Amino acid sequence: MTAAGSGSFGNGFEQMWKALAPIGRDDRTGGYHRYSWTPAHQQCERWFRDEADRRDLAVEADGSGNLVAWWRPDPARVTGGVVTGSHLDSVPDGGGYDGPLGVVSAFAALDAIRAGAADGGSEPTRPLGIAVFAEEEGARFGVPCLGSRLLTGALEPDRARGLRDADGVSLTDAMERAGVAVDLGPAPGLLRAPSAFVELHVEQGRTLADVGAPVAVARDIWPHGRWRFEFGGRADHAGTTAMADRHDPMLTYAMTALAANKRARLTTARTTFGRVLVEPNATNAVPSLVRAWLDARAADEASLDALVEEIRRQAGDRAQRDGTRLEVHPESWTPRVEFDVRLRDRVAARLGSPPVLSTQAGHDAGILAAAGIPSAMLFVRNPTGVSHAPEEYAEPSDCLAGVDALTAVLADLLAGEPDGAGG
Repeated sequence: MTAAGSGSFGNGFEQMWKALAPIGRDDRTGGYHRYSWTPAHQQCERWFRDEADRRDLAVEADGSGNLVAWWRPDPARVTGGVVTGSHLDSVPDGGGYDGPLGVVSAFAALDAIRAGAADGGSEPTRPLGIAVFAEEEGARFGVPCLGSRLLTGALEPDRARGLRDADGVSLTDAMERAGVAVDLGPAPGLLRAPSAFVELHVEQGRTLADVGAPVAVARDIWPHGRWRFEFGGRADHAGTTAMADRHDPMLTYAMTALAANKRARLTTARTTFGRVLVEPNATNAVPSLVRAWLDARAADEASLDALVEEIRRQAGDRAQRDGTRLEVHPESWTPRVEFDVRLRDRVAARLGSPPVLSTQAGHDAGILAAAGIPSAMLFVRNPTGVSHAPEEYAEPSDCLAGVDALTAVLADLLAGEPDGAGG
């Protein structure tokens, strides 16, 4: 098979990347603001549909905002295919590779598979779908992998209908304004009972840079979740209120953030308070309310449960001393996901035994795997190790190595036995 990283395939990848790269980019920071169902994200989806049209792919959508572009070499066969892809939304001021690299690479891999068939190779009969999942980051409505959770039934439609963004806009209103025919809930027909799903993603860490490999295969995803901590106090004057007379929730929050950091550093866990809202948010006023969102991750569910419970306990003890109030609300939870061993081993063998890594980041592939769809992930080296920030990066040569790897894996799965990804 012709290598995707050479000749016209490398050029095709670069052209797609250049067309997508300016959309939603902040000229000042270089970061991206591609929030779901906003004009920038809609422009990304138009780019996706245009690329599908150029390849005569049939684009299908569900009522939760997910899209799949289908190549059906045998028009009579519509189920049991292979699906790849990722997402196009971003975190605030995020990097350009998280999500889009998997979508652009999917189109490039499809081009290479088609070219290989045209050069005398066998054309697969199985369908190949390229997916874009909605609201993977959860940056606008607070629930990560929202589209894939709704698609697979992992999130109740009634809960999704109650979601609001920071401006108070409901999920359904945002979708309707963006032209989505809203019908929240499971949509098993969108993926057409796939035999396998494969997601290519930039590595969100620097393991591959340390071991000197351009591509890796995922072993599992750590359990992770988000909890909203609400610290209530009493608003007061910043100048006239004696320190001993205050009921300041900011102090309770600050101690909680330090306690979470200490607990994580004592283990291999991860804790982050990355979003904080303060009322009344005045420089010269003691706050009345602090809302802070904890992102916590650990290698296993028992460790994560113990970690969050200890942070909650310490926050509660401090709230009693500060004369403040504490409420903790879980907002999302994803258990540990081990990727299909049979598929993972097949992918690794096809690629010549690359590194096999655990990942601490959530992905749509994990949601699909938890729903029983055989799933695998490929990671492309990130020399900075930075993600969810403008410094997120992958060298062009490594991106093309990722395309080559994805091409080889998809071609193998499309040619596999019809009884499942294991072949």
